[in-house]
Amino acid sequence: MEQQNREQKIEKLRQMGINPYPHKFEVTHQIYQIREKYERDPEGEEVVIRAKVKRVSNYEGRKLLRLTDNSGLEILAITDEENIKPNEEYTFKGYLVRHEGKLTLMDARLTDEPPDTTIAEIKKTYDFDPKNEEVSVAGRLVAWRPMGKAIFGHIQDLLGKLQIYVRKDKVGEEKFKFIKEFIDLGDIVGVKGKLFRTQTGELTVEVEDLQLLSKCLHPLPEKWHGIKDVEVRYRQRYLDLIANPEARKIFLMRSRLMAEIRRFMVDNGFFEVETPILQPIASGANARPFITHHNYLDMDLYLRIAPELYLKRLIVGGYPKVFEIGKNFRNEGVDTTHNPEFTMMEFYAAYWDYKDLMKFTEELFQHLIDTVLEGKTTVTFEGHKINLKPPFRVVRYFDLLEEKTGKDKDFFLRAPIEELVKLAQQLGVKKPETLTRAKLIDKIFEKVGEPELIQPTFVIDFPKILSPLAKEHREDPDLVERFELIIGQMEIGNAYTELNDPKDQYQRFLEQLKEKQAGDDEAMEMDMDFIRALEYGLPPTGGEGIGIDRLAMLLAGVNSIREVILFPAMRPQDKKEEN
Repeated sequence: MEQQNREQKIEKLRQMGINPYPHKFEVTHQIYQIREKYERDPEGEEVVIRAKVKRVSNYEGRKLLRLTDNSGLEILAITDEENIKPNEEYTFKGYLVRHEGKLTLMDARLTDEPPDTTIAEIKKTYDFDPKNEEVSVAGRLVAWRPMGKAIFGHIQDLLGKLQIYVRKDKVGEEKFKFIKEFIDLGDIVGVKGKLFRTQTGELTVEVEDLQLLSKCLHPLPEKWHGIKDVEVRYRQRYLDLIANPEARKIFLMRSRLMAEIRRFMVDNGFFEVETPILQPIASGANARPFITHHNYLDMDLYLRIAPELYLKRLIVGGYPKVFEIGKNFRNEGVDTTHNPEFTMMEFYAAYWDYKDLMKFTEELFQHLIDTVLEGKTTVTFEGHKINLKPPFRVVRYFDLLEEKTGKDKDFFLRAPIEELVKLAQQLGVKKPETLTRAKLIDKIFEKVGEPELIQPTFVIDFPKILSPLAKEHREDPDLVERFELIIGQMEIGNAYTELNDPKDQYQRFLEQLKEKQAGDDEAMEMDMDFIRALEYGLPPTGGEGIGIDRLAMLLAGVNSIREVILFPAMRPQDKKEEN
């Protein structure tokens, strides 16, 4: 019924010669630009104030107070105190924040301490007088409160929200009638007018003109408290972004994360490059690929599982340092840490080894602490407080396995495979009898090693049979110079001193083919052009891949990869349900 009413309004507007979807609207400011110009956000400073309580109302199980002093200016307070009465004076202590655009004393509590500031001083410090500046802004109407001859509302975009105030005597009777009849919650509108502050101090546009820019045909989520159904949130991310400020915050953080990573790489002498998504050979990682067909060339191609071999070709070609941030595709399961289409950064530096990469990775994390986290060194992930401040712990792969299983390196690499199958069965690995030795070692490590690794840890010196592209360890031929960075039980990064001996690489590819013949459908293919590139000479090189999605999960403190991917992979909806 609601949709039908809105559609009827569109038809009526068209009959009146008004386009409900105009081509353009002149905007002088984005909402965030207005707020940056006329507001400064407090940072949770603890203050003590003496104030009169003007109003008490209930707010999400707490009390919301309007406080005023002799100046007549107001701020809000949120408290758990029960016996607060209007028109009485109290002394409160709390933390100063900006809540929904208004200066607010958060967690306010009664105190006998002497006041150390006033509302007038707080307003002078954080709320600046806009002096009736003329502005033209646009956004989605997310609140709409008609009050007789006036209407208060809020418009919103990704970066902020701004109050608008429509007065009948300001816009004229005809325009006011039009606004009341044709404007609905959820519509995208443009407003022109003058900035001022309300008595509570909220930055507001006194509207002189309002224009409908796009009609919203569906009602917004109930009571504007956001969308709780995760299926709706993931399938209709546009609604999630409209309704849930936390979702907007996560994706703004992700954008900044990507920008800061790029800046750090470029500042450290890396060249950003692009390599093929469609590849004739699925290689560069152990994974099952997606296959497609090129009609004109009449050949099967693979969506890349990793850009590694192409990036190393560029080091052969003379690039000293390269990086690529892009999509990889792996035709595997979907869970809280895996999506078939995911974002990785891979980077390679000539004349580095894996120890240089460990140092560089710690420097990258310090940069992200200073920028994305704004100096905060700890995050909360899966209930754990994780300290991201370098240096990180370092532990050897087989030392960790021996600590958890009592079995040494020789057992895993040389014991009869039946013994490994037996151990894997005891640990709950599924169908271990179908796995190769390399896969058994990998699955056992996943079972006993990774769950213990909460704080940032470099697990170093992996078995050679797990690492076909890594250089043999200079001190132990059973191992390679490789590390994984594990944080919060998740692999965040994977790196090694790159194998640059073409004969050794050829033999490693042959071993991978044997693994594939033994049933490992994730084993790598032979890539003879890459071997040829190595024959021209790859300098000593260090290379690393970092999972951007998992890193975003960690920094945002969310436990599902779908929370940090705008449009994650989902099962198809029932056709009837879609209709």
